[in-house]
Amino acid sequence: MAKSNAVWGIDIGQCALKALLCRPHEKEADRIIVESFDYIEYPKILSQPESEPEELVREALSQFLSRNEVAGDRVAISVAGQNGLARFIKLPPVESKKIPDIVKYEARQQIPFSLDDVVWDYQQLTGGSEEDGFALEPEVGIFAMKRDQVARALKPLEEAGIEVDFIQLMPLAVYNFVCFDRLGDFKSGTYDPQNPPDSTVVISLGTDTTDLVVTNGFRVWQRNIPIGGSHFTRALSKELKLTFVKAEHLKRNATEADDPKAVFQAMRPVFSDLLSEIQRSLGYFTSIDKAAKIGNVLALGNAMKLPGLQRYLSQNLDHEVKPVTEFQQLSAGSAAGKPQFKDNTLSFAVAYGLCLQGLGKAELRTNLLPEEIVRTRLVMSKKPWAVAGAAAILAGLTFNYFSHVSAWRETDNEAMAAAESRAQSVQTTATGYQSKKDSIHSEFETVSLTGEKLISNVEGRLRWLELFKAIDSALPKDPRPAKERKETEEDISSREELHIAAVESQQFPELSEWFSQVETAYTEAKGIMASSDAEGDMGDPAAEMDPMGMEPGAEGEEGALSGAGWVIQLTGHHYHNSKADRSNQMGEFVKNTLITNLEEGTVELPDGENGEMIEVPIKDLAISHVWLVKDQKLRDEIIDPEANLTGTATAGGYGGGYGGEGGYGRGGATITAGQDGEKSKLITLSRFDFIVQFVWQPKTRAERQELALARREAAEAAAEAAALNAEDESAAESELEPEN
Repeated sequence: MAKSNAVWGIDIGQCALKALLCRPHEKEADRIIVESFDYIEYPKILSQPESEPEELVREALSQFLSRNEVAGDRVAISVAGQNGLARFIKLPPVESKKIPDIVKYEARQQIPFSLDDVVWDYQQLTGGSEEDGFALEPEVGIFAMKRDQVARALKPLEEAGIEVDFIQLMPLAVYNFVCFDRLGDFKSGTYDPQNPPDSTVVISLGTDTTDLVVTNGFRVWQRNIPIGGSHFTRALSKELKLTFVKAEHLKRNATEADDPKAVFQAMRPVFSDLLSEIQRSLGYFTSIDKAAKIGNVLALGNAMKLPGLQRYLSQNLDHEVKPVTEFQQLSAGSAAGKPQFKDNTLSFAVAYGLCLQGLGKAELRTNLLPEEIVRTRLVMSKKPWAVAGAAAILAGLTFNYFSHVSAWRETDNEAMAAAESRAQSVQTTATGYQSKKDSIHSEFETVSLTGEKLISNVEGRLRWLELFKAIDSALPKDPRPAKERKETEEDISSREELHIAAVESQQFPELSEWFSQVETAYTEAKGIMASSDAEGDMGDPAAEMDPMGMEPGAEGEEGALSGAGWVIQLTGHHYHNSKADRSNQMGEFVKNTLITNLEEGTVELPDGENGEMIEVPIKDLAISHVWLVKDQKLRDEIIDPEANLTGTATAGGYGGGYGGEGGYGRGGATITAGQDGEKSKLITLSRFDFIVQFVWQPKTRAERQELALARREAAEAAAEAAALNAEDESAAESELEPEN
């Protein structure tokens, strides 16, 4: 069925289902008209105790369909902001045609899941500049949702027989509403990052969460605050000892309560928490965009009707909080004069923004509807035409068959039979040759496969040698010749040496299972949780929880850990615990040397042309998640510096080299007590024992060369862009120079 030019925007919230049916205005391009609307409040809030969300939504959709006709109209739905991910990134100057490839690379870095497990889309924001096919510092928004969350959002509508055409995040639908309805003329000016237009702050107070959207039209910033209208209800229920239903009724009729003061006193902590989160978020926004200026503050959501809330926010935010009582660019049409539409204007903004996207009038047009669903619908829409085409072809073939039968009957004689016999003989001979060819080809494939296996075995046997060479390169080395070293406590304690006593490994078919067991210890060892808390106190409040439901940590920094691989464990000790330098001893010395080198160092491998030795980043060997698993307190160890050199790794050894019993160290040879040890001068050293682990997912040389090639191409592209930039600046300066 052909789609009409009308769009249903359906917002399935926690408290009610809100829907608008809009179409373009016949005369004014910057206006749209409401043809129909609906507001269906659930008997219970979806997050209310003992409620059944799926059943409540199903009943609301059934009631909606009984009162409205959806067939033939496009449908756009929203999902909560906390169920998705939104990232805004600035790209370096680059050719416009290369932006899709760069965005795909950035998506892999920004989205903490495999791209196969998410539905994602992107859009370049307006306001950027372009010269000679190059985009200068373009800003791109990347948006994503996990596929299972998309499926959950679509399930109730599919069960109701509603075909969805657009899926958008609620904060972005609010952004589209603000740009169209309140900032309609922002495109008339040019965007200057140093002096941007005033920003509009939108506080969309929902049932369980609040969406905070800050935008000047050209740029948008959003954050989800986990405080909503239901938190006021729970506060009343707790403080006044009421059931949830009675507390909800009292909240909505607070001014008519027997003791209004007690009601507001019970809700005051929630007022304070909401204000604190808004101030904290706005403070962070102004810290990352120092040129931004706050202009209007708009309020959305029926929860904003709570008596005293708008005035409380206005007084403490130093900006008047204005509720959206009407839509400036929306003609009410058939909804005009209907009390239900007017009473719930605050809650229709999301549906309004969805309709704008369906009508092609939205600033952000990203769509999180899975591509496979769109493709299936396209095929189904072409199916009637395909059936008609197949019927026409069948009719033509039938006619062709009977014409050939007629011609065959005219030529059915002895001469034709003899010709057919000869042709059959030739065909038999050709079939024999083809069979022989297939047999030879099969033998060739077998030999070729054997050769490939032999080659892969040769390449695979080098992996462990490369790993051990990388570990060797990462170990600190005393640059002095052996003859310049002194066997004194001061000299030994200052040597930059680590002694590896054991290298152990364990293979895992799925590394994420291992990481789930050590994640807490890993994040503490890397200092990730502590730094996240610090930033939360001083910076981005959104850093407390990723919108995709993932806490910041190792996976957010080094990418999602998945697939098969090895966990390598290095057990060792060192004596670099000089009292003269307490800042670089014990575990800090291990981190500053071995761990830093494994993460950022290089190793010389024959990866160049014709096997030429070149420096290869150790991380290209797929070494990641390096951490200090276990460190112990310093312990004193008495050794004999005048002992005979044995070349073996012993507990008292402070030397190195390649120790016995699987030991792997670095430095001079180790020692043991000689026969005259009792007469020797014993010294006491501070020994630090440690265990370091890291993940190794071996890569072949060909795979490493592909990584190196990709880096070179990226560097060349950046250099070329910089050169073009320099030429443009030089040309501009020469034009400004006065003529002699």
